[in-house]
Amino acid sequence: KSHKELLLPPTPCRAQTNVMFLKTHKTASSTILNIMFRFAERYNLTVALPADQLFHLGYPKTFMAHFVEEFEAIGQNYNIMCNHLRFNPSEVQKVMAANTFYFSILRNPIPLLESAYVYYKNSVPAFRISKDVNEYLASPLKFYHQANYRQNIYARNIMWFDFGYDNNAEDDKEYVQEVVKEIEQNFQLILIAEYFDESMVLLKHTLCWDLDDVVYFKLNSRSQDTVQTLTPESEERIKTWCSLDWKLYLHFNQSFWRRIEESLGFEALGKEVNRLRARQKELMEICLSEQEAVGKGHIKNKALLPFQSGAANILGYNLNQDLDDRTLRACQRMVLPELQYMSYLYSVQHPHKKRKNSGFPLLWTNSQDK
Repeated sequence: KSHKELLLPPTPCRAQTNVMFLKTHKTASSTILNIMFRFAERYNLTVALPADQLFHLGYPKTFMAHFVEEFEAIGQNYNIMCNHLRFNPSEVQKVMAANTFYFSILRNPIPLLESAYVYYKNSVPAFRISKDVNEYLASPLKFYHQANYRQNIYARNIMWFDFGYDNNAEDDKEYVQEVVKEIEQNFQLILIAEYFDESMVLLKHTLCWDLDDVVYFKLNSRSQDTVQTLTPESEERIKTWCSLDWKLYLHFNQSFWRRIEESLGFEALGKEVNRLRARQKELMEICLSEQEAVGKGHIKNKALLPFQSGAANILGYNLNQDLDDRTLRACQRMVLPELQYMSYLYSVQHPHKKRKNSGFPLLWTNSQDK
């Protein structure tokens, strides 16, 4: 009998549908947000969307449950949470079910800081008053004033801040270890932006999702000509100026690869990454009139224009013309920028509320909003 039991097929897993994604800044998180929104629509899930006219969950304030639209009425019955918020576990737990899966993503602080510099150039005092990213990093304290710390959060240890910690804290060994341990207790998975495809494969594997649930077109990226080249000195300085983020990244980059080794193995990972890229290529051929993202001036349908910020030229997509209805819908969802997608989900989930004014034309007219 015992021998026979060993031969039973493994029980196929069921897709995890209660998921909280901590959306960190400038880490490819907009692409993940799109994946989460599409997943929510596929399974008809309830998303914890920002209340009123806001486009984030109270950020940069520390998250409170009442930042979620209709929290009073819906309570702990949200399935998906993925908009920008500053993590606060006790309040998030009031919104999300007990068996929720928590994950986030980190990026190397060196390219991260350069990206934040260009994107937030006009809104962050420390960036605004410095000439370029290298001048800023040559002597950050000349530009970064403690008094403006609220406006300057993007200028130092932004990931540390997003996870709910003090981004100006002293870099103390015990403190850092304590925070890392806390993050490991609160999050079941931390992905790495530099290995985005590997991250999507690991996410799919861990949550028992399908390939099409994690296939994506890169969203909210910018054109190469707005990237500022960091000098080798600047790169080194980021490691000390953003040492909290640097240590966070080093730790979770290691645990990421350990996780892959234990759960998937490198051979299976390679095969799955190839499958993902092949599917992505196939969808690009079906959906897109150019096989790549285009600059803001070349996006024909203004409903698909991403929000523009700072000195960055945020890229978007043009869809193929003659697509049948079903394909068009699927393609539209893959290229729909964050603010538009959120406004759309908001109007579907909260039809009696005043529409969010994203300043963008809506793709779908009311008759189709059902």
